[in-house]
Amino acid sequence: MDVVIGIDPYKATHTAVALGDGEVELGRLQIPSGRAQLHRLLTWAEPFPQRSWAIEGAEGLGLLLAQQLVAADQAVVDVPATLAARTRLLGNGRTNRNDPNDARSVAVTALRHRELRAVTTAGYNELLRLLAKRHIDLSNQRTRLVARLHALATELSPGGIAKTLSSTDAAKFLATVTPTDAVAQLRCDLIADLADLARIEAQSKQSERRIRDAVAASGTTVTDIYGIGPVVAAMLIGNTGDIARFANRDRYAAYNGTAP
Repeated sequence: MDVVIGIDPYKATHTAVALGDGEVELGRLQIPSGRAQLHRLLTWAEPFPQRSWAIEGAEGLGLLLAQQLVAADQAVVDVPATLAARTRLLGNGRTNRNDPNDARSVAVTALRHRELRAVTTAGYNELLRLLAKRHIDLSNQRTRLVARLHALATELSPGGIAKTLSSTDAAKFLATVTPTDAVAQLRCDLIADLADLARIEAQSKQSERRIRDAVAASGTTVTDIYGIGPVVAAMLIGNTGDIARFANRDRYAAYNGTAP
């Protein structure tokens, strides 16, 4: 008998429900997330040799568990949160994720939608997604840091630093300022403390090199499109994942927000 095991993943716990023919519940398990999660789930699922796994948000909270199951030669599908919520709504009139039958709804969704995307071992898509996310995080850090430096500089000298600011600019500016009191001295000290802008700039350059190398190694042709460089390509490929999960170009346009 084919069995589908639905999993509702959380940071602290994972809930699993096994459904057989006719959506009959065959078992239920809740375990704490941790190093033993894979072993405990596989041990519990041993009575169901013809099994497959359905995980809600296999690219979100369920990412690690989904990859662990795939690495253990298990068949896993990704159940989108919106689809699972629709199943919950049709089943009990609520979409609240705190419903104790969330995992059952995930399994029911997998049984009723056989076209769900199969989870595969993380490859270049995941690598590029992580690289792009890291690059964006570094960019955001730099933006926040520069804004603070500009604010402090304005309090030390009229007009502050009237240009796009870099770590070198901050150092040159400090050399022109003579603190007149304890408050001004503290502001100078704060700017000096914020000079790790140079570290972030170096990390950003290294990040961009890694992205460029990874995009080139992936063999993608998306960079042939005018205006798409390595960073944008990494974002597109990484966040899209397996393009085959979209039935057509219209579905993909709806997913990425470019549909009319």
